[in-house]
Amino acid sequence: MKNLVILGSTGSIGTQTLEIVDDKASDFKVLALAAYSNVDLMEEQIRKYSPSYAVLYVESKAEELKSRVSDTNTVIYSGMDGLLEISVLKEADMLVAAMVGMIGIRPTIAAINAGIDIALANKETLVTAGHIIVPLLKEKNVNLYPVDSEHSAIYQCLKAQDKKQVRKILLTASGGPFLGKKLDELKDVSLKDTLNHPNWSMGKKITIDSASLVNKGLEVLEAKWLFDVDIDNVEVIIHPQSIIHSMIEFSDNAVLAQLGLPDMKLPIQYALYEGNRQEMPEHRIDFYSQGKLDFFKPDNETFKGIDLAVKSFKRGYIYTTVYNAANERANQYFQEGKIKFLEIYDIIEDCLTLDFDEYLTPTLDEILMVEQKVYDYIATKY
Repeated sequence: MKNLVILGSTGSIGTQTLEIVDDKASDFKVLALAAYSNVDLMEEQIRKYSPSYAVLYVESKAEELKSRVSDTNTVIYSGMDGLLEISVLKEADMLVAAMVGMIGIRPTIAAINAGIDIALANKETLVTAGHIIVPLLKEKNVNLYPVDSEHSAIYQCLKAQDKKQVRKILLTASGGPFLGKKLDELKDVSLKDTLNHPNWSMGKKITIDSASLVNKGLEVLEAKWLFDVDIDNVEVIIHPQSIIHSMIEFSDNAVLAQLGLPDMKLPIQYALYEGNRQEMPEHRIDFYSQGKLDFFKPDNETFKGIDLAVKSFKRGYIYTTVYNAANERANQYFQEGKIKFLEIYDIIEDCLTLDFDEYLTPTLDEILMVEQKVYDYIATKY
């Protein structure tokens, strides 16, 4: 039985991970759960899974949770200290890193240092600290299994293949709810319109990132580190049906692809079982009713998320932190109605003019410091 620590247990990836635990109850034990502030759902999860530990990042919410579950044996922690505490538990076999945002970096690094395998759904970890994470994984002999459907697809296609023969990674993208629209049509789109993703059910932050193609920009950066390829050899292809989750082109022009319906349970389960396939009876493709599969080039003039990500990487590792932090705050401002959709790009571009050249290959402390500087800059200007 595998002992799981799940960071982000109340979010989309976390709840689907627990659904797999339900289906495969004899294979998994929930050792610890963590979330940001959702008291109601965390209480429900504690009572169902009886974890030894649970964390709510917001201290006041953790205190409320502690009172609510005082009749259980679950120990309640709060804040970053709590996340770090459960990330290095000796009994843990795997950490599911599914918290959204920069908050997941330190716990993931702590778990790697403790020799705990990682199922990674937190893009920011590799986007901002890939130059730290990748060598550390090798040093500690820790396995990292990608949970994103695109990166899981690449991981699956690379099995039993010669990685030296990879010419190009082809990341597919649905195009989001605004596929085919031009700048004039995007000036006044609403939050409701933006959250109306045609294929995937995700949290607000990731759904907005998908609409702006920032999410795909983050995935390009992540793919560079996960698969040790030049960033110019990661290409994005718009594929509206989201049936092909990603592809690899090899030196002999052969292309391998992984196909499946838009369902995160498959890549989550594949990661939990360390790349070993298990029965999953639901959600099979019916090729006869599917009809056709379409492919388009991204409109990088309208949707700048991918180009800005690549430019940030080429300027120096620290600028991927700037890119990510600027988008996090812009995404939040859009949710709060403070800015319009297209202003997300304006804020990112503005922040990428800041000078952090003295931290081009940053330490973790420098990454977190620059992140805060970007937040402060945006707070004073917007």
